[in-house]
Amino acid sequence: MEVLTTCEMSEADRLTIAAGTPGFELMRNAGHAVADAAMDLAEEGAILVIAGRGNNGGDGFVAATELAARGREVSVILLCDRTTLQGDAALAAQAWKGEVLPCGPNSIGTPALIIDALFGAGLNRVVKGDPLEMIEAINASGVPVLSVDLPSGINGNTGAVMGAAVRAMETVTFFRPKPGHMLLPGRVHAGQLRVVDIGIDADVLEAIRPQTSDNVPDAWASAFPTPRIDSHKFSHGHAVVVSGDIASTGAARLAARGALRAGAGLVTVASPREALAVNAGALTAIMVRPVDTTEEFAKLISRKVNACVIGPGAGVGDHTRDLVLALLAAQCHAVLDADALTSFADAPDKLFSAIRAAGEARVVLTPHEGEFPRLFSGMSNKHPFRSKLERVRAAAERAGTVVLLKGPDTVIASPDGRAVISANAPPWLATAGSGDVLAGIIAGFLAQGVAAFEAACIGVWMHGEAGSEAGPGLIAEDLAETLPAVFRRLYDRFEFQY
Repeated sequence: MEVLTTCEMSEADRLTIAAGTPGFELMRNAGHAVADAAMDLAEEGAILVIAGRGNNGGDGFVAATELAARGREVSVILLCDRTTLQGDAALAAQAWKGEVLPCGPNSIGTPALIIDALFGAGLNRVVKGDPLEMIEAINASGVPVLSVDLPSGINGNTGAVMGAAVRAMETVTFFRPKPGHMLLPGRVHAGQLRVVDIGIDADVLEAIRPQTSDNVPDAWASAFPTPRIDSHKFSHGHAVVVSGDIASTGAARLAARGALRAGAGLVTVASPREALAVNAGALTAIMVRPVDTTEEFAKLISRKVNACVIGPGAGVGDHTRDLVLALLAAQCHAVLDADALTSFADAPDKLFSAIRAAGEARVVLTPHEGEFPRLFSGMSNKHPFRSKLERVRAAAERAGTVVLLKGPDTVIASPDGRAVISANAPPWLATAGSGDVLAGIIAGFLAQGVAAFEAACIGVWMHGEAGSEAGPGLIAEDLAETLPAVFRRLYDRFEFQY
């Protein structure tokens, strides 16, 4: 569940060795796990190990020795002179009794599998020279690749390609995943991820205290709202979604439907009078109320409203900005998306001040990559050493509330430093209106009393699962309709009582 940075993983190794486990034992366990994975991927045929000078290369040498002991035909290419290896990597290389081939693309040949053990997760420089040539040759070979720890050329903390990177079929990593396994483009290069135990006790996490995790149900199951047999619609909360003008009402209706399916007891669309007939004609279980002015909106949300969505189709400008400020002044839980965020592009600090004045973190901001820099200037996504995780965590601290940066590798961060990376979104979620439904789902959980960070985590996970349930050909309208199946799976998994 925990996701460790490269520094945190190094500390886990250090603590384990300090507690009495030799470093070479960890390397041997890692190499044997790589050999197991290689046997699964290539049941027959020659295996080529391409090793670097560090401990990643040492893991490769152990794997080569183990595979040869199991009767497999194995060759090794070493990126450096064997005599320059040090420490545990040198010990691993000494145990290898086979030939070491000269480094170069011509040595690759036509094996059944390549084990990529060039660089580990700690790579922090652009790949050049012989390593670049070997990575390009690996990718051009067409041979299936098993990467050790992380595909060579991927930054373990950011997932960035450092000039060039191996495209693996599968990656074996140790103890816990790293951000580079889950953030794009690293996740794509890693292929199927296999996390293995190499003898590091989970107790080391108490000392490391990681604040990042995979967004999986075990992380938030205790916060998941389950209805009681004696509950009623008012105990499930009331969510309001603000609609735009007559030309852009659909987004609000998608959000409202998401909130209702997520479990809000009542959902109301606050609609301009000119769009009232359009919204009312398209909604049944969802209520519609005429709201044209900030005063009318303030009056509506004063009536036992638990959560509100502003943004989807709301329109960019002073009116939307005034609605947001009125909502925050009422200290109502809120999801601010799309137009609500862009309306503060020229005055983000005014939004952040209002959020902080509302008290505890009640608000979830849900930008995509195009909207994010409008609020958080200077937090570029172009630098290979600045991860999406780092940017969102900094944004949450600056805004004083939960920030959710959407994408196939959605990151959610709280101002207290907690963060999750979501990796369950299928590609067909990339369709118009998908984000509007997500905003509504999160509001539905906020309305039921779930804290903002957990509501965002639950909402994103369920949104991804609903997308998978709908499958290829999905349109945004399908998402709310597939949520009941996702709920059923969660209820069965955790045996929720009601």
